[in-house]
Amino acid sequence: MMETPPGAAPAKKWDINLWRRFWTLARLYWVSEEKGKAWGYLSLMIILLICFTGMGVVINYSFGAFMTALTEKQIDSFYIQALILLGVFVVATPVSAFYGYVADKLGINWRQWLTGHFLDRYFRDRAYYEINWSKEIDNPDQRISQDIEYFTVTSLRFFSVVFSSVTQLLAFSAILWSISPTLMAVLLLYAAVGTLATLWFGKRLVFLNFQQLRREADFRYGLVHIRNNAESIAFYGGEERESRAVQRRFENVVENFNSLILWQRNLAFVTSGYSYLIQLLPYVVVARLFFAGQIAFGVVSQGAMAFMQVLNALSIVITRFEDLTRFTAAINRLHGFEAALGNGQDLTADRPRIETRQDDRLALNDLTVETPNHQRTLVRNLSLEMGPGQGLLIVGPSGAGKSSLLRTIAGLWSAGSGQIVRPDRTEMLFLPQLPYMVLGTLRDQLLYPKLDVKISDETLRAVLVEVNLADLPEKVGGFDTELDWADMLSLGEQQRLAFARLILVRPRYAFLDEATSALDLRNEARLYERLRQTSSLFVSVGHRPSLVDYHDRVLTLDGDQGWRVLPAAEYASGEETPAAPRGL
Repeated sequence: MMETPPGAAPAKKWDINLWRRFWTLARLYWVSEEKGKAWGYLSLMIILLICFTGMGVVINYSFGAFMTALTEKQIDSFYIQALILLGVFVVATPVSAFYGYVADKLGINWRQWLTGHFLDRYFRDRAYYEINWSKEIDNPDQRISQDIEYFTVTSLRFFSVVFSSVTQLLAFSAILWSISPTLMAVLLLYAAVGTLATLWFGKRLVFLNFQQLRREADFRYGLVHIRNNAESIAFYGGEERESRAVQRRFENVVENFNSLILWQRNLAFVTSGYSYLIQLLPYVVVARLFFAGQIAFGVVSQGAMAFMQVLNALSIVITRFEDLTRFTAAINRLHGFEAALGNGQDLTADRPRIETRQDDRLALNDLTVETPNHQRTLVRNLSLEMGPGQGLLIVGPSGAGKSSLLRTIAGLWSAGSGQIVRPDRTEMLFLPQLPYMVLGTLRDQLLYPKLDVKISDETLRAVLVEVNLADLPEKVGGFDTELDWADMLSLGEQQRLAFARLILVRPRYAFLDEATSALDLRNEARLYERLRQTSSLFVSVGHRPSLVDYHDRVLTLDGDQGWRVLPAAEYASGEETPAAPRGL
């Protein structure tokens, strides 16, 4: 069995805290700035549901009289009751139509608000990055896109069912009691036994439905991963391995589904037998009154209808148990996601954290960098300071912590100790080895992330000339053409396009992580010389010896928490001086 992620453990039995988790999620919308509209729609739903119950009572009485008139050949009464029933049906049509519209309108408004709330939390303080790194929550995309939709729609559906059941229970119990107290007693006993039996047989389904949602999402993610990395897999010839991996994920889906349908079969023995027997039971109980001449034939039909209405009201757990188990799984997944996004609490407050101070310079003071899970120390007691227009190159073996140091300066990682003095994030720009290609136009690629900035086409063309992409607008059909840029452009073209962003944004501080690894030396020199012309302070991570020429100092990480800072010329010559700052 797959391990359940922390903070999202499914209940293997009915959890007494389920209501609390549900209300934690639901109240977000119902006490929000949208609460006026929300409660207005809900009030209208309640009015329409009461209308349904009222019409059901009228139908019950009228149908009883209708059947009596039919059996006793009372022509006038028969047609009067037929007209009453027809009138109720005419009224029920617009009520039903409006109820469906109001319920759907409330559902989409709730989903829209709740999705916006989760998206805001997801992107606030880079929570999306923390969640993806920590792996505590599987498939956050599914929780936002599917679980929220299921939660809102099913919540309203269950509200409608429960409210209707309560009103029907109140209305039809009186009818049923007036016809036969014995029938009422049989009904209560039958509903209680059926509910207990359903809970006993179906409690396992809560856990299995949770697992099914998770494994289906894992299977979809595996297929999406292959699509996104198709070329790499093809180059490696990794089809067999990827096929086996996806097959394993699908086998997990099938394995859990087999367990799910096995327990659904066990539950069906209860629910099917329960539903078949109730078609006969009311007639058997009331028949003796009819045979004794104490009630008319129409009252038998009226009693059977009232019996079914009250029984349906008392049998929510039985008739809706499948939906309840899936709903429980969705609540648990969504509540786990909400908890993972945090409630203003620092879950690692007891662990050492790097202090960050904002200033118009870059300085690392006695900095120790750890991985986010605190399992490994990458760099210890690093100190250095840089001024405007200077360039620092970070080198070292793979795994020494070069990119991790950039993540720490950017504020993505905070595990460790010491202090970072850096400017505001808006004054910094990071260029990773694999540039991010935004979904949008060529203009969007160049201006990202400041898409609201107005820059003329002439300026954009001039910048593309500087990065040796002068013919790109003509090649793709202009600056406002939308394409799949990650597939359209080679990695080298993407890296040059990222440099164009840097030139346009003109950050005071630039951080480049293998940002020219796919370029030839001539294009690399062209871009770095352009960068040197600005007054930007820049830090590069790279392996190429040619990069030393464009930087003032070189920080070497030895992969064993140690470090060394040398002037670039001294590093290039291979000479060291006793005055060179050292780490461990």
